[in-house]
Amino acid sequence: MSSSVTAPRRVLSGMRPTGTLHLGNYHGALKNWTELQYEYDCYFFVADYHALTTGYDDTSSIEGNTWQMVVDWLAAGLNPAVATLFIQSKVPEHAELHLLLSMITPLGWLERVPTYKDQQEQLKEKDLATYGFLGYPLLQSADILLYRPMYVPVGEDQVAHVEITREIARRFNFIYGREPDFEAKAERAVKNLGSKNAALYRELRRAYQEKGEAESLDRAHALLEANSRLTLADRERLLGYLEGTGRSILPEPEVLLTATPKVTGLDGRKMSKSYGNTIGLREDPDAVAAKLKTMQTDPARVRRTDPGDPEKCPVWDLHKLYSSEDTLKWVDQGCRSAGIGCLECKKPLIERVVDEISGMRQRAQEYEDNPDLVRGIIAEGCEKAREVASQTLDDVKQAIGLSYR
Repeated sequence: MSSSVTAPRRVLSGMRPTGTLHLGNYHGALKNWTELQYEYDCYFFVADYHALTTGYDDTSSIEGNTWQMVVDWLAAGLNPAVATLFIQSKVPEHAELHLLLSMITPLGWLERVPTYKDQQEQLKEKDLATYGFLGYPLLQSADILLYRPMYVPVGEDQVAHVEITREIARRFNFIYGREPDFEAKAERAVKNLGSKNAALYRELRRAYQEKGEAESLDRAHALLEANSRLTLADRERLLGYLEGTGRSILPEPEVLLTATPKVTGLDGRKMSKSYGNTIGLREDPDAVAAKLKTMQTDPARVRRTDPGDPEKCPVWDLHKLYSSEDTLKWVDQGCRSAGIGCLECKKPLIERVVDEISGMRQRAQEYEDNPDLVRGIIAEGCEKAREVASQTLDDVKQAIGLSYR
C-alpha cells in the first residue's frame, strides 16, 4: 500500500532520557536533527516511557534527566520556532494507541525484533521478563504512527524498528481500512473531483489496475494531492480505491537513512555512558582537554620516534569529525613518518572540541538560568503534539468502531 503520498512532509524521532548527552549522541543523531528541522515539519520527543522499559526499578532520575536533555537539545541548536519538542508521557495518546495496536500485533513479531535478544544479553543483570520490554518496539511504532510522518530518521541498525512499524500499519489498514460502504463513499469522492478530473482519475485507475502502469499510479497520486476540494478522508479513500485496497488510516512511514559517523570514546571503544568513556556536551572545557590529552592512541607508537598508523588510532576518528582536510593531511603524514608526536597531533583537535563544547555551555546557561522558558517551550510543544495525536487517535477509534458518536 503506497500511503506515503498522504503523509505530510513530517519527520519524527525521540531520545530516551538516560543521562546527560555526550558527543556520541550529538554526532549520532542530534546534529542531524538540527539540519532536518529546516527541511521538514519535525517532531522530536523525550521518550520517558521508553526509559521505563529497562529502568523501571529506579525512576528517581527520569525527571531531572528529561529537563537536562531538553536543555542539551536547545544548546545544540534545536529551534522550537520551527521544530516541535515535547515529552512522550505528556501526550497520553501515545499510551492509548499503543494499547489499541497491541490488540492486533502478533506476539511473534515482537519476539523476532533483532534488538530484543541482544539487549537481554547485554543487560543480564536486569530483570527484563516484562511486557514493557517485550513490547517496546510496539510502543515505538505507536510513537511514530501517531504523527503519521513521511520519514523516520534512523541509522542502519534501527531500520528493523521502522519496518515493524510499517508492518503494523499495513495490518491495521488491512483489518480496519475497509469501510462497509467503502466503494459507495469512494464513488461519491470521485464525483467531488469535478467532471474533468473525475474522468481522468477513472482512466488512470483503470490503466493501473488493468495494466499495472506505475506512471498512471504516480499521475493519479499527483492529481489527488493537487485537488484542494477533497477532505483528507476522501483523499485516503480515493488512494485506496485507486490501488484496490481500502482507506489508509495509518500511512506507512519511510526510512530516512542517516549517516551515523563512528564516534570513538576515550578508550577506543564506541562512546557510551555504559563504558564510562564519554565527553559530555556541556562538560568543563579544562576537563575535556585533560581527557583528550590522555586519550588512547596507536599502541605501536611507544616512543615519540616510532611511526604510527592513523587508522589504528582512536584519535583519528575524532579528527575526521572535527578537523579540516589540511589538518587531516598533516596528521596522516606526521603520524606515519613520526614527524609529530601524539600530543602535538591532539592539539588542533582539542581546540575544536573545546570550542564547540564551550559554545554549547554558553547557550545552555541561558536556559539553565530561565527554567520557566524551557518548561514553556515544552508545554507549547506538547499542546501542538496533542493536536496532531488526538486527530490520529480519533481516526483510529472511528475505524475500529470505538467513536460512539
